[in-house]
Amino acid sequence: MAAVTPRTAETRSGPRVLAVANQKGGVAKTTTVASLGVAMAQRGAHVLLVDLDPQASLTFSLGVDPEELDLSVRDVLVGSKSVQDVILVTDEAVHLLPATIELAQTEETLASMTGREQRLRVALEQVADDYDWILLDCPPSLGVLTAAALTAATDLLIPLQCETLAHRGVGQLLDTVHDVRAFTNPDLSVIGVLPTAYDGRTRHARAVLEAITESYGLEVVEPPIPRTVRFAEAPAYGRSILQTAATHRGAIAYRDVADRLLAST
Repeated sequence: MAAVTPRTAETRSGPRVLAVANQKGGVAKTTTVASLGVAMAQRGAHVLLVDLDPQASLTFSLGVDPEELDLSVRDVLVGSKSVQDVILVTDEAVHLLPATIELAQTEETLASMTGREQRLRVALEQVADDYDWILLDCPPSLGVLTAAALTAATDLLIPLQCETLAHRGVGQLLDTVHDVRAFTNPDLSVIGVLPTAYDGRTRHARAVLEAITESYGLEVVEPPIPRTVRFAEAPAYGRSILQTAATHRGAIAYRDVADRLLAST
């Protein structure tokens, strides 16, 4: 595993915590978290990725077998382990708070626990001085895990496939954001929508983005992420596209988005 240089005292000012969420599956949430995280690390940022999806796709995508793990983010959320006990260092210079299939039972467990929406935020505060950015890969639902992620986040990024009906759930997500701001995290900022699987040659793709802007007043984060099979191939190698196809236009697009986010810090 690759080592990450510790942050110096002069650079510690608290991390940006970016939740990547959309209750619709298959919109490239995991690809976005992995690619942006690795791109930021390549620029010298200290980055922690948090896998909050019971499918553990982010964990697998970064070369870690969830079935071989004894500890996961679930142990942190239920309070049996500290976050420092569970974090792993990946081969792409990002740290990972991994998931396993046991996370599927956690929403039910958390439902009866005090402060369930605050537990992730409190846990991440233990390592706040160690990172510049913490990226949260949310599950494809609007349950307790997503609410906990939005409560812990400073910012929200919404990946969105530019396809028919792909934006129907955005309104529901924004309703959840409204509730989170009202009850658990009044400072949550919505960065905007990140177009994924984008083909700018089609009128339909452009129309979907226009509909999002007009309907919800959300900004479109640029550049859009192009459609390519290279994103599906990368997890098989346990690497991000920035390693498996570093010069591909998809990798370049994620680097550009990462640069925009870093510049906004």
